[in-house]
Amino acid sequence: MGVRPHLPQKPGSRRPGGGGQGRALSEQGPDPHPRPAPESLTYFRRALEALKETPETGEERELLIHNVLKELETQAVALATDRAGSGMLQELLSCSPPGPLRRLLAALLPHLRSVACHRSGAHVLQSIMLQLPRFPEALAKKEEGDVKDGDPESLEELVLKLASEVRDALVLYSGDTHGSFVVRTLLQVLGGTILESEIARPRGPHSLDGQWAPVREWKPASFEVPDTFLSCLRELSSCFLKDISVFITDKVSSFCLQVALQVLRRKLPKSCRRLCDSVIKYLSTRNSAADGSPLLLFLRDQTSSRLLEQVLLVLEPPQLQSLFEDHFQGQLQSLAAHPIANFPLQRFLDAITTPQLLSQVFEELSPALEAVLAQGHPGVVIALVGACRRVGTHQAQILQLLLEAFHCAEPPSRQVACVPLFGSLTVYEVYYGLEDEDIPSEHKLEVATAWALGEVTVLGSLLLQHLLHFSALGPVLRSLTSMEGPQLLALAQSPAGSHVLDAVLTSSTVTRKQRRKILRPLKGHYVALACGRHGSRVLDAIWNEATLGTRKEIAAELGEQNQELMRDPFGHHVARNIALGTFLKRRGDWEQQQGAVAKRRKALSNILGE
Repeated sequence: MGVRPHLPQKPGSRRPGGGGQGRALSEQGPDPHPRPAPESLTYFRRALEALKETPETGEERELLIHNVLKELETQAVALATDRAGSGMLQELLSCSPPGPLRRLLAALLPHLRSVACHRSGAHVLQSIMLQLPRFPEALAKKEEGDVKDGDPESLEELVLKLASEVRDALVLYSGDTHGSFVVRTLLQVLGGTILESEIARPRGPHSLDGQWAPVREWKPASFEVPDTFLSCLRELSSCFLKDISVFITDKVSSFCLQVALQVLRRKLPKSCRRLCDSVIKYLSTRNSAADGSPLLLFLRDQTSSRLLEQVLLVLEPPQLQSLFEDHFQGQLQSLAAHPIANFPLQRFLDAITTPQLLSQVFEELSPALEAVLAQGHPGVVIALVGACRRVGTHQAQILQLLLEAFHCAEPPSRQVACVPLFGSLTVYEVYYGLEDEDIPSEHKLEVATAWALGEVTVLGSLLLQHLLHFSALGPVLRSLTSMEGPQLLALAQSPAGSHVLDAVLTSSTVTRKQRRKILRPLKGHYVALACGRHGSRVLDAIWNEATLGTRKEIAAELGEQNQELMRDPFGHHVARNIALGTFLKRRGDWEQQQGAVAKRRKALSNILGE
């Protein structure tokens, strides 16, 4: 919601303005790493081809992986720091049992700095660590034969050794373009928390055909870790405190601190609180600002503002209240108008959970609602609406202010147009193409119903989704029920608009009767819905909530175009989902099946108290 793009760092890229900290150590001269023997790469390729032919589970597969990694153990560093070898290693690691994984990590650790700060080697280390959640019970277990081989270390001990070296040179690793990825992954593994934002980033070097190497990693949201991992994480958080100025001001290092805050909030809240206080204290005591707290200067800075966004999201309510009173109060409208500062302001609004703080913020920010929209910062307005939804106060007031901001509050007849206006983030006169002299005193419903629905933006959709969960929905519901079939169909087929109908179906404040009234115009358009990427998903959602009578209507209408549905990939899915073949050939059996489903759903609703 109104989030500025946080461009993920691609391995090997350098962020402008990052200084020496942001430069990869591997880019400071010729690559000193040994090259893997050509026959090793050939052997590797053949092994991966053989692996694809073996069953996905079983001793044969584990034995093959074990033998391949053991064979290549002596060339671990050369393979990890080679583009092709790194990609193949990662593919093998994604299905490796713990034993070979442990041996590979043990082979790389003596060369940790050169591997972690290499564009390909960093991804191998990340992939090793991201496999640990698959077998937490093996972390402290020593593989049979290890003692005989003279290397008794467990995976737990190896990860702690890696963490110890990173801790001793945290500024170096965090400031390196490639090493920072290793630090961020290590923080998550030590905290037993894999962050969604980190999962989404593409990993691995390009394969030989120029595409991303396929790395199939099991990525849970959280997993159990030994107590030693949390102790190590606590020590690492203290290291951030020692060099807080570096992690605040350097673009690359700052990402490591942001990940640390997210992990610490989940696992070590006291350490998170201490780190947040340190960041705020440091920024608050820098250069003085003419218009208020020195912190305001950093809210307007590209690097530090991103760190502050994360700080705002992990602060506890008392800390957030103090931050507002000490630094933000009286400055909200100025921050909302700033091209950079409006983003941390959005995160501040996202973090509000108390009526007291929301009231103070609402009083200061609400008079500038239309001005903020005109400045092109709708994310601030949507974040404020989201806060009103979450806290449950000021809902009627902000809805009225939105109607005024979009010029559809007066005359009252214009309010029926609010959904298209909110969805497209367009004021009334612009949406309907009116000149000053042409503006009618009253809204012409017959003209509006014939008007094609404007493009629904992502932010406009989010705004409507929030409003549909308000306790009082008057104008929004009236606007939705006034929409004709083609307009509602366009809304359902829109990538962003389809989520508005999701909110209609899931909102606890929209009654079943109101849902039926809103969705009724879609009758006669079910085939068009079924044959679209987004419309078919909406139809599935409608079907899941529909009564037996409504299901019969939908199936009957779709059955008239059965051949067309079966030829369309989305329509084919819908037909299968509603058992259309059974409906057309054995109507009695279909009704019996659907009746049983309806009874189970009703029983479940009664159990859940819905």
